[in-house]
Amino acid sequence: MKKNAFVLILCLTILSCKKNDDDNIQNNQYIPDITFNTGDLINLSLPQYSDLQFAGNYYITPSNYGVNGVVVYYAGNNNYSAFELSDPNHPLRDCSTLTVEGVLATCTCDDSKTYDILTGQPQEGTTGNYGLKRYFVEKTGDIIRVWNN
Repeated sequence: MKKNAFVLILCLTILSCKKNDDDNIQNNQYIPDITFNTGDLINLSLPQYSDLQFAGNYYITPSNYGVNGVVVYYAGNNNYSAFELSDPNHPLRDCSTLTVEGVLATCTCDDSKTYDILTGQPQEGTTGNYGLKRYFVEKTGDIIRVWNN
């Protein structure tokens, strides 16, 4: 009898759980969810990618990866991050493609929204509901692979 009561309580608890509001944040109306994979494009043994072996450096992929390209940032200690270079708080247009300087990515629209390329978070004064769209990153040997499912 106690086992049945436990199972009933467990089922009721699971069914009563509210869906996490963070799930809704991923559904950005401005950035389409496209599939891509850089494969072995970023090879640290090649000179054009060697800066990614040193903390504080970044690489911007060609625009055929992601929507408007991807920025890959190396924070050190095998910690890489990769984000979409489209402003997540603007409809897609010329000014919503982000430019990177240091650790900040900024759109050229009138409101100049700015985001941190290490965390993807908006900087103070940037309005909107979204941070940068994060992509998956994996380092195997000298290859850094970035992808989105």
